[in-house]
Amino acid sequence: MTAFQARGRNRSTDTAPARNAGTAPLGFAVVPRIDEATREAAKCRFDTLTKPQGALGRLEPLAAQVCAIQSTLKPVITRPVAIVFAADHGVADRGVSAYPRAVTEQMVKNFLSGGAAISVLAKLQGMKLWIVDAGVDGDCGKHPRLITAKIRRGTRDFVEQATMTPDECRNALRQGRAALERVTVSGTNTVILGEMGIGNTAASALLMHGMTGHQLADCVGRGTGLDDRGLARKRATLEAAAARRAPPSDPVELLTEFGGYEIAMLTGAVLAAAARRMLVLVDGFTVTVAAALAARMDPSALDYCVFGHCSAEHAHRALLAHLNVQPLLDVEMRLGEGTGAAIALSTVRAALALFIEMATFEGAGVSGKDS
Repeated sequence: MTAFQARGRNRSTDTAPARNAGTAPLGFAVVPRIDEATREAAKCRFDTLTKPQGALGRLEPLAAQVCAIQSTLKPVITRPVAIVFAADHGVADRGVSAYPRAVTEQMVKNFLSGGAAISVLAKLQGMKLWIVDAGVDGDCGKHPRLITAKIRRGTRDFVEQATMTPDECRNALRQGRAALERVTVSGTNTVILGEMGIGNTAASALLMHGMTGHQLADCVGRGTGLDDRGLARKRATLEAAAARRAPPSDPVELLTEFGGYEIAMLTGAVLAAAARRMLVLVDGFTVTVAAALAARMDPSALDYCVFGHCSAEHAHRALLAHLNVQPLLDVEMRLGEGTGAAIALSTVRAALALFIEMATFEGAGVSGKDS
C-alpha cells in the first residue's frame, strides 16, 4: 500500500492493479517490493517524536514510504533530476487543444533556454532538467540537455487508425527506460517526470477510459483551456475514436491504439525508475496515466510513486481516486511540464527532515502522553 492511498480504503482488483507478482513487460526488470519492515519501523519512530501521534498528517506516511523505498531509516534525496518527454499527436489537427501543435516544438526550445516554468523550478530545486524529444513534429536542434529519441514526427490520428505500430510502441517504452538510465547518474535516487505535447490530454482521456471503465465523457477535460465549443468538439472526436475501436484491456495494446510517444516513454521511465528503487514524483493528469499504465504492467511500480499534485484537469481527481492514492498538493495547477511534481519535492524534503532531525520524547526530556 502506498503512502498516499486514501485512508481506510483498500485496493481491489476491480479498481486498481492487482498486487500479485507478474512478469515484467518487454524485457524490463521486475520491480522489487518495497521494504515493508522498514516502513513499519519508520511509523514507530514517528510515534516517539516530540509531537502528538499523527500530528504531522500525511507527511508521516510520506516519509515512511521513502524509508521503505530506500530501505533505510536515514532516507535522503540525492541528485534529483527532472525529465520532460515531448511529442506531438496527430489528433491535434482536429482542434482538441486551444493551441496549435507547433507549440510543442516551441516549448521544447523554451525549456532548453531556461524560460519555462519547469526550467525555473528545476533551478530552484537544484535539479538538472532533461528534455526528451519522443516524437516532436519539428527540429528541436541540439542542446546538452536534449535527448533525441524521436520515434516519428507525431503520432497518427486515432480517429482513423492506431496512433502507432506495435513496434513503435515497444520501441518507445524501451526509449523511456534508456532515457531514465542515461540521466540518472550514480547517486541519483529521485526523478521528477513531466510531459509536453499539444493534444496529449485527449490521448490520456482515451487511455484512462480504457483502464478504468469510466464513461469517456467523464475522462475528457479542457486541457490547455478549451471553451465550451472546443470541449464539445474534443468529446465528439474521442467518441469517434472509441467507436472505431473499443479500448483494448492490455496496456501495451491500449498504448499502441490511442497513446502518444511521450506517454509510452513516460511509462517505460516509471518502470525503469521503480526497478532501480528510485522515488518517482508524478506530475499531473498525463503522467498519472503513464504511471497507471506502468502499474498495469508491473503492479509493484505504483509503490515507488508519489503523486505530486492534483491537476485542475477535469479527470485527474477521478483517476487518482481510481488508483486509490492521494496527491501531496492541490493548488489548481494545470500546466504540466513536471511543475507540480517539482514543487512537491519541497514537501518530500520537509517530511524527511522532520523524520530525521526531530528529537524523541526521551532524548529531549519531554513528557509523553498520559496513560
